[in-house]
Amino acid sequence: MRIQTFDTTLRDGTQGEAVSFSVEEKILICQKLDELGIDYIEGGWPGSNPKDRDFFAKARSLKLKHSKLTAFGSTRMAKNPVHEDRNVRELVDAGTPVVAIFGKTWDLHVHRALGITLEENLALISETVAYLKAHDKEVVYDAEHFFDGYIHNSEYALQTLAAAKDAGADVLCLCDTNGGTMTDLLTEVVGVVRARFEGEIGIHVHNDGDVAVANTLAAVKSGATHVQGCINGYGERCGNANLASVIANLELKFGHQTIGPDKLQLLTPTARFIAELANLQIPHGQAYVGSAAFAHKGGIHVSAVLKDSRTYEHVSPELVGNRQRVLVSEMSGRSNIDYLLKDYPELAGRLDPDARRRLVDRVKNAEFEGYDLEAADGTVELFLRQELHPNAKFFELHGYEVMVVGGRAKATRATATVSIGTKAGDLVETAHGHGPVHALDQCLRRCLADTPGISDVHLIDYKVRVLDSKMGTAAKVRVLVEWSHGDHTWTTVGVSEDVIEASWEALVSALKLELMRLLETGTNVAEYCWTA
Repeated sequence: MRIQTFDTTLRDGTQGEAVSFSVEEKILICQKLDELGIDYIEGGWPGSNPKDRDFFAKARSLKLKHSKLTAFGSTRMAKNPVHEDRNVRELVDAGTPVVAIFGKTWDLHVHRALGITLEENLALISETVAYLKAHDKEVVYDAEHFFDGYIHNSEYALQTLAAAKDAGADVLCLCDTNGGTMTDLLTEVVGVVRARFEGEIGIHVHNDGDVAVANTLAAVKSGATHVQGCINGYGERCGNANLASVIANLELKFGHQTIGPDKLQLLTPTARFIAELANLQIPHGQAYVGSAAFAHKGGIHVSAVLKDSRTYEHVSPELVGNRQRVLVSEMSGRSNIDYLLKDYPELAGRLDPDARRRLVDRVKNAEFEGYDLEAADGTVELFLRQELHPNAKFFELHGYEVMVVGGRAKATRATATVSIGTKAGDLVETAHGHGPVHALDQCLRRCLADTPGISDVHLIDYKVRVLDSKMGTAAKVRVLVEWSHGDHTWTTVGVSEDVIEASWEALVSALKLELMRLLETGTNVAEYCWTA
């Protein structure tokens, strides 16, 4: 069965805490959602703020191939004739082929929020829908608080739907606005509506009971043919139904058609693209699109997955544009190392069983010390390459010194001095930086300025985590540093009771790794290496 998809990330999603998009970002997201094959993209409320008004003005030039851009608003105000209502006129002037409007379903809201009679509210709904239809708009009617309204006054809740339907609404969308309806009740109510009304029945649920995706799927099972939600589950309070999960489940578990199997492979890249613009990390364990959705850690699990992925994966990750991962940690066995080496075919054939056992032991010892190698792919790769070249040295530390000067009257300034030994002799450099880590980085780079590849490695992210807060200032800290060289990125880790020492370890590991790589590719770094 064909199920319509309606994305409200750009409207309802931006009502979530810490979610905000510029006009330019909203345009980019529109294009991505169109590529994904979403049927309706709700762009915002043009009558509510200048940003959304500007967005719809700029969106007129969008050449969407599949999606229908949708403007959102409410029924007319009780005091205004519909043709004189400013917000309704803004919806028409937005120039979108589709308009989604919400109206009051719950008699409590009619009396308390609007302060009008039930009959007057029915007139607001029917007149607004009819006005929009007269202006050639496809109308999605969002029945706000429908399930709460149905519980308290089912007859009136159904009358509000009838008012919208009789006026020409193309979709009747049932909204669980407070997000607290449980699945069994929702299923029953959707079934009643489906039996009463022909045409498209939609579902729009919030996640306050942590069942938004389940409720959306249950609604489809009861006859809904139009699903609304936000990519990554963004939205007010606890968020909306995660449309990425809804789509994947409808396609892969229910056998319905939403965006189609070819487009389904764009699901993970689209979810991560939107998360990047929102500056919010997707939870690692988020279903289907999270980085850990198909990640395996325990040695027994990994061994089984290597034989047949169906043993611990409910679908193939490639179907949704994700990939299988095997994590290296204190729970690792030989199977984890064997899987990891699939990413390094040039190294795999040169590591014998004894070397692989040593790697497992080294990984487990490092994890015991707090290194968190799951998040430090660069450090793991360094371990692999050091196993191949156990005696290779490019430099060794003699010592470093850092001085930080700051105060209210001046900006903080750090000065570092680093002394290292190289094949060419001892080197000492002093440098200033914006902080102690930056100063140390500058010193080491100056010491290794003549070594190939060093200038191409750039620090792009730096994170510190306290491992045992009960120890106070004596607690160990873990420093994760992300690096890049062109399009290639990796992360290294350092652990110590001293944040500077942990940072230094992560810094040194990154540069050593790059030199080890160059050693393998034949780049002329052997002359800088003590024993190649």
